[in-house]
Amino acid sequence: MGEECTSIEDYCYSDYEQDSVDENYGDLEAESQMILPKRPSTKVITKESLLAAQKEDVRQVMELLSLREQHARTLLIHYRWDVVKLTAILVDRDRDYLFSQAGVPLDENHVVGSLVCSSTVMCTVCLEDVPGREVTKMDCGHSFCNDCWTGHFIVQINDGQSKRIKCMAEKCFAICDEAVIRQLVSKRHPALAEKFERYLLESYIEDNKMVKWCPSVPHCGNAIRTEDDEFCEVECSCGLQFCFSCLSEAHSPCSCLMWELWSKKCQLESETVTWISDNTKACPKCHKPVEKNGGCNLVRCVCGQYFCWLCGGATGRDHTWTTISGHSCGRYKEDSSKNSERAKRDLYRYMHYLNRFKAHKDSFKMESELRETITEKIEDLENKYSNLRDFDWVRNGVSRLFRSRRALTYSYPFAFYMFGDYLFKDEMTPKERERKQLLFEDQQQQLEGNVESLSKFLEEPFHEFLEEQLMDTRMQILNLCVITDNLCKKMYECIEYDLLGSLKYRTQCIAPYNSEGIEKAAELCCNAEAKGGLLDLNSPAEII
Repeated sequence: MGEECTSIEDYCYSDYEQDSVDENYGDLEAESQMILPKRPSTKVITKESLLAAQKEDVRQVMELLSLREQHARTLLIHYRWDVVKLTAILVDRDRDYLFSQAGVPLDENHVVGSLVCSSTVMCTVCLEDVPGREVTKMDCGHSFCNDCWTGHFIVQINDGQSKRIKCMAEKCFAICDEAVIRQLVSKRHPALAEKFERYLLESYIEDNKMVKWCPSVPHCGNAIRTEDDEFCEVECSCGLQFCFSCLSEAHSPCSCLMWELWSKKCQLESETVTWISDNTKACPKCHKPVEKNGGCNLVRCVCGQYFCWLCGGATGRDHTWTTISGHSCGRYKEDSSKNSERAKRDLYRYMHYLNRFKAHKDSFKMESELRETITEKIEDLENKYSNLRDFDWVRNGVSRLFRSRRALTYSYPFAFYMFGDYLFKDEMTPKERERKQLLFEDQQQQLEGNVESLSKFLEEPFHEFLEEQLMDTRMQILNLCVITDNLCKKMYECIEYDLLGSLKYRTQCIAPYNSEGIEKAAELCCNAEAKGGLLDLNSPAEII
């Protein structure tokens, strides 16, 4: 276990430190407002910039391997637009292996297009003699008549294979030339040719793990590209904040799997958990809830176990007031009591985390209304105190409250699965689980207390305060901004290194903590050269 999360003192200010903060709130304000310049690691790709974004990566590979655009795109589609992986394979293996795996011809000197000859050629697909001008040769060297090629292309496009249409020749895995496909299909089926172009274009998003569509509903039409890590949270230009990895709502410090399980559990159990607890009893054998649908107190579970509705104890099939087989209702049963208590304990544990999750989420929604209120308060303060020009400490306090409240909210589903018996039952001993849970809950409790304090100060009518009281409130908010930020960092470090990081099999990852909040993706800028080199989607490319 790392040293960062081993002591409560790491998260507490001593009296001396608190006095120092009180006397030097100017330094505190500088710390709370200090934002290191950081280049955005996520970009918004609009419909207008999608082709330019694709061309950027295509151009890299074209320059790296001295390839035509068609072959560079074929390589990138095969290797899922991962230029780093493509380069690594080139270094570890060789050029021939790289090309053959992707279906790119090793010899680029083949002439692609119609055969220039006056004689007829027999197509080996339809076995018809066809004029040479109606036969097309691919860069793999195979030639077939245009009708067969066109039919093949149409079938492949309709089957969703637009991105990797292979040659018709037996045992040939070469990818057909895009320009030929575009030209031949457009003559017979223009709408399908446009569909082919769209599939090629959208491959940059559909097949690229570092680019994903924004999950907004209705869809905003944007995609997001990350340059660093797929485990991150991002805000699209449409305003939606989401987890880039699983495309659900932003949920750190919960892992994607934890959030998926929690969402399903809440959806399935929120409306029924009360009814189940009031109208069912747990089977003493399989522990599933059983509903009584008759007057007799002998109940049979679907697993075949009979039990008494009055006491929950297992019985034989015969259970009347004169003959009771297998148990006695009046006697205390240790095993049945334990089973019943375990079912209740599981329910109470779930309700504990659910109630706190909902409470903080409700607080987050109500505090979102603070922005308008805060704007009005700042206007009042500027009119009242002309000598005080800077009220960024109020805005920063609201931003810090939102970020800390969000982290606190999703820390409860994390704790539910981290310290439960579902995901990591065999990863920790009971003592180790208890020790780590106490440490985590201590951090959680400290964060919760400071978040509530920050919320309280921001909700006060400080725009009506006298200057001395206003300065005191200012100092308190600045102080709490620094404390909550540090506590969030410590909690994330503890989760990353001491909890998830200490597991034998690391299967869970979380989005890192960002003091500035969820990153707003910047719009992808296309330089003039990239814009000038864009392919016209409405006209077929020239056949070489």
